[in-house]
Amino acid sequence: MFFMKTKALFLDRDGVINIDKKYVYKIEDFEFCDGIFELCRYFLAKKYLLFIATNQSGIARGYYKESDFFKLCDYMLKEFAKQDIKIDKIYHCPHLEGCECRKPKAGMLLKAKDEFDLDMKNSIFIGDNLSDMQAGLNADIGTLILVNEEKKEGDFFRQFKNLKEILNFFKEKDI
Repeated sequence: MFFMKTKALFLDRDGVINIDKKYVYKIEDFEFCDGIFELCRYFLAKKYLLFIATNQSGIARGYYKESDFFKLCDYMLKEFAKQDIKIDKIYHCPHLEGCECRKPKAGMLLKAKDEFDLDMKNSIFIGDNLSDMQAGLNADIGTLILVNEEKKEGDFFRQFKNLKEILNFFKEKDI
């Protein structure tokens, strides 16, 4: 019997899911990016699992507690659920440099691969920084998408200005 591994859409949090206001941990400071719900629904319909992989160094820096991060995650997941979107798991790195989970290292992504038996070559990672793209490359993810209005140099990822452009790209390709 042939078993197909599952495809995944990995999303960075700050700058992709929510507007990056630096060290967001309060619900009142959390604002979803335009187009995130439509993008997630599209990939759910295409049978992708949805994951969040986010560096949260504000915890190690003492700006907020890990419990604050989890509280915001609960809020975010409830808002996704209101939109009929299930996030399969949130992976986060609360550390500063030097650990294996902090992007650009691939620790969070590889943990998801092992836990969910993912097909990384047919998976997608959307991030807003080059460290996200490098993490995706290090995890052998097949499609790397940078969402950033500022042009970044690199030949191993595609770049778009916003989530709506990304969604249109995938719709045109029927991916």
